[in-house]
Amino acid sequence: MIKGGGLVDVVFSGLSGLVIDDVTDEGELIRVRARSRKAPVPCPECAVESAYVHGWCERTVADVPVDGRPVVLDVRVRRLACRDWRCPRRTFREQLPGLLERYQRRTVRLTAQVGAVVRELAGRAGARMLAVLGAPISRHTALRALLRIPLPVVATPQVLGVDDFCLRRSRTYATILIDAETRRRVDVLPDRRSDTLAAWLREHPGVQVVCRDGAAGYADAVHQALPDALQVGDRWHIWHNFAQAAGKEVAVHSGCWASASRLRRLDGGRTTTLARWQQVHELLDAGVGLLECARWLNLALNTVKRYARVDKPEQMRRAPQYRPTLVDLYREYLLKRRAEDPAVPVLQLLREIRERGYTGSQNLLYRYITQGRVEDDRPGLSPRRLARLLLARPDNLKPDQHELLAKTTSTCPEMSSLAALVRAFAQLLAPAANNGDRLHEWISAAEEANLPHVHSFIRGLRLDQDAVLAALTSEYHNGGTEGVNTRTKLIKRQMYGRAGFPLLRHRILLG
Repeated sequence: MIKGGGLVDVVFSGLSGLVIDDVTDEGELIRVRARSRKAPVPCPECAVESAYVHGWCERTVADVPVDGRPVVLDVRVRRLACRDWRCPRRTFREQLPGLLERYQRRTVRLTAQVGAVVRELAGRAGARMLAVLGAPISRHTALRALLRIPLPVVATPQVLGVDDFCLRRSRTYATILIDAETRRRVDVLPDRRSDTLAAWLREHPGVQVVCRDGAAGYADAVHQALPDALQVGDRWHIWHNFAQAAGKEVAVHSGCWASASRLRRLDGGRTTTLARWQQVHELLDAGVGLLECARWLNLALNTVKRYARVDKPEQMRRAPQYRPTLVDLYREYLLKRRAEDPAVPVLQLLREIRERGYTGSQNLLYRYITQGRVEDDRPGLSPRRLARLLLARPDNLKPDQHELLAKTTSTCPEMSSLAALVRAFAQLLAPAANNGDRLHEWISAAEEANLPHVHSFIRGLRLDQDAVLAALTSEYHNGGTEGVNTRTKLIKRQMYGRAGFPLLRHRILLG
């Protein structure tokens, strides 16, 4: 037992509002006995101060741990008699603001520490961490402590960021609203329906600018609730959509640029592709619709659309994509042996390269030879890699990559047009006042090129033309909302999908 004073006053300085009588070391915990000070206290009913003691009562609460062990605080507080005879409350128990809260079993400072932990880690993880720190609680208590943390009050912003995130992929989604200027969370809506967002906008007037992606539901909601508000598209989503269209164009024309990247042009399946292309276009020229073509030819609707989109059957061919194999190290030797003796058996080649260290199987060597990879040059480019080079910043490319890109695009007229369109569109992503006129010029140039996927991207731009123009001419953007969504994914993974929407919303708004 240690009497109060000296070191005790230093260790338990947070209990300065009490008189510490003694501190007892009980092994697994530390028990502190204290009492309230003799000072007048205002009556909670009439505010008349009183120091007349009617009786005493005991409160047992947990305090912040010391030396990694829990601290139990036994506090003796007074029950006082009101001095005003007209007051309906005859007696009252004194409260200790800043130290103890009514009906709580933890001190204010321990509650703050518990709240800081569960705010980041929530239930099970928070309970495990607090047990290590010397403040053991259950996971259910951790969640209750989390939900008791008051949400910050955020005024309706003038610039609102809107985006959706999945609660359950491909099934249910929710909507996050933030202040696009300060990036503070404003609210979380339980779905992404347009009427839900429109109702929220009507209940919270004051929004002048809405930053969003290309979702039609959000656009309709803003048009309904705030017809005069400026809608700003997300530049990242605009570039992402264009990158997807460019990647499809690269894949479609891989049969044209494959020779420049030293890739073999396969003729397998060429007859089938040509025949299907002719069948589809004959039916379309006769006035048959796409769905009816799919039924007549017994093909998927998307397959018919893919054939109908191209003008020449050669555009349907794809460049082969090879993965590295164990045979690659012996390719030069195989090429030399097959040049000397074109009829050399595969088993003979297998024995020879095994003597040189080959550890693969016979089937792997057989497929390598039948695919023509011995006589073919090693694959220099895949459609995905060429698209990445085409969409990358020119300053980030090495000299050999510049040379390869120039050589590849120059052999195919469509790739040359696509490269020019990519460079021109990338310059539009830096907001400027004249980007509206430059965008119209770019659209005119893109429509003249034979690039069906880019044409589809242009049709999407025109459906949301005002928001796209605002994105390219103003400084507003939706990057903050995307950052909040990234944080939301971390919160969802922490909770393993077990928590309901109210708890998820609470954690998101706490930030």
